[in-house]
Amino acid sequence: MNRKLLSLYGLKWNPFSPELPTEALFVTPRIESFCWRIENALVREGGFALITGDPGTGKSVALRLLAERLSGLRDVKVGALTHPQSNLADFYREMGELFGVSLRPHNRWNGFKALRETWKAHIDTTLARPVLLVDEAQEMSPVVLSELRLLTSTCFDSRNILSVVLAGDPRLPLMLRRDELLPLASRIRTRLALDYATLDELKTCLGHLTRAAGNAGLFTAELGDTLCEHALGNYRVLTTMAADLLAAAAERDSTTLDEKLYLEVFAPPVAGSAAGRPANSARRR
Repeated sequence: MNRKLLSLYGLKWNPFSPELPTEALFVTPRIESFCWRIENALVREGGFALITGDPGTGKSVALRLLAERLSGLRDVKVGALTHPQSNLADFYREMGELFGVSLRPHNRWNGFKALRETWKAHIDTTLARPVLLVDEAQEMSPVVLSELRLLTSTCFDSRNILSVVLAGDPRLPLMLRRDELLPLASRIRTRLALDYATLDELKTCLGHLTRAAGNAGLFTAELGDTLCEHALGNYRVLTTMAADLLAAAAERDSTTLDEKLYLEVFAPPVAGSAAGRPANSARRR
């Protein structure tokens, strides 16, 4: 959204953009609690954490917030895996790049040893575990997940040298039930299972986004209620509809975003209207 349109509505940024600044994100109490546990326990003791939920329920927000907070902690090294679909060789290549270790993927033993020695040295110096964040973890192969589990523990599984946060849709918990991944599933210490939002949570989210962007009255109260009622409990659906309305209002140079605009944008065409009638149906013989 360009500056002219932002000024039209008194906004500092588009409140419904996927690229919101971190301070503008809507953070639920459950996400806040999860991040606190990662900051104050997992980073110090290592191990696995898990975020799960359907698309649009807040997984990406939780990861963005967590990455921002961890990056602000002294001596905490944070890496984000960007290609979870990798085979084992490419997984080692990316891990080496993330943690500043020169690896030769064809020599897996040396790569395994070099990463672990780097993490141990970091812990001995800072007392904090490096952190690996993995979004879309349901795309990881069982072989890579098993390798990751083996990488993270030493001393006969009594010491964790890496903190790992896996985030994924409902396919991830199902995958972790596979026999070869049960050892990993049993090591997950902190969980955040996100569900569809209540109507009140959606209203709170909408109010937070518009207020943080600088215009708490961007929508009429009636329009806000209508948006939340039609969002199906999904934050992404809510922000997508709100973004469509904002764009439509800007196209019309309208400063009022109300239910009338909602009907104009989202109401289905009336049956038998000229717009929806086939061209030859108007002809009579």
